[in-house]
Amino acid sequence: MQTENKIRVLVVDDSIIARRVLADGLARDARLEVVGYAINTSDARRKIEQLKPDVLTLDVEMPGQSGLDFLKEYIPQHPIPVVVCSSLNLRVFDALSAGAVDFVRKPDMSRPSSVDLFQRELALKVRAASRAHVRTAQSIQMTRRAHPASILPPLTSKSLDDVIIALGASTGGTEATLEVLRHLPANTPGIVIVQHMPVGFTGMYAERLNRICKMEVREAKSGDRIQRGLVLIAPGDMQMKVVHTGTGYTVSCQNEPKVSGHRPSVDVLFHSMAQSVKCKQVGIILTGMGRDGANGMLEMRRRGAFTIGQDEASSVVYGMPMEAYKIGGVCRQEPLERISDTLLRHLSTL
Repeated sequence: MQTENKIRVLVVDDSIIARRVLADGLARDARLEVVGYAINTSDARRKIEQLKPDVLTLDVEMPGQSGLDFLKEYIPQHPIPVVVCSSLNLRVFDALSAGAVDFVRKPDMSRPSSVDLFQRELALKVRAASRAHVRTAQSIQMTRRAHPASILPPLTSKSLDDVIIALGASTGGTEATLEVLRHLPANTPGIVIVQHMPVGFTGMYAERLNRICKMEVREAKSGDRIQRGLVLIAPGDMQMKVVHTGTGYTVSCQNEPKVSGHRPSVDVLFHSMAQSVKCKQVGIILTGMGRDGANGMLEMRRRGAFTIGQDEASSVVYGMPMEAYKIGGVCRQEPLERISDTLLRHLSTL
């Protein structure tokens, strides 16, 4: 529980310099209160019991047990929101897979502007994490048993060559998007995705999805053709739009202004779908803070798109899909584990 409307934060990091930078950044926000520090995971366990924080910030590399192993071992039994603060880019996705809600890359401590940006981003993400619903492995398995996947016919229809699927996600979305994509066959219609993520991570994220999923997944670049069997991820700090060319559809990735506070923005992608796509289209909106994508999804639905929103119980943060649902942008609201099945069932009718 939060005390006096303040979000109680425990900082877990073995570096005294990092702890000071984190604490100073969090102290800037009147809604946040640093209730303590832990220098390793053993210390963190004790402090969590004593201080009852609402959110942890967690380093990945620490003496003794790593932050990653701590997440894998502790969070399934004690679901508390965790924001990972690490300079190790490649371990971020492992941490998110293990149960972290979000991440912030540690700054170059010699550059004041870098530290300032990190501190502001950290405060925003801790506030978002305080509202997160951390799902345990047990709850996920229960949902899967309650909603078993259907046996659907293969996607053999040539008409599916003329279908485009757009997906947007934010907080908690890296794993949610993976959950959707991993169940899709290799010949699924082309998919374009905006996941709120900084520069340098979208490429790694695409590579990770490409290793796991049946479809080909890559970071988008301007001029890439949208085609069956291919997933294009919007690059960090670029707005991605779908463009109608004479012979089909491509993506445009440009350093345009932020929309809904984001670059890339789900609204930008969804609005471009509604305005440019003349063939059949599907929109999917997953877990995330705020309302980015809600208006764009409504416009897609008004133009005839079939739209799917993630439900509250399975969302890490039920913000973006909630806003889309509230204004009438969602045709079907589904638990995360049912979204791929719902999508495939719809495609099989086209």
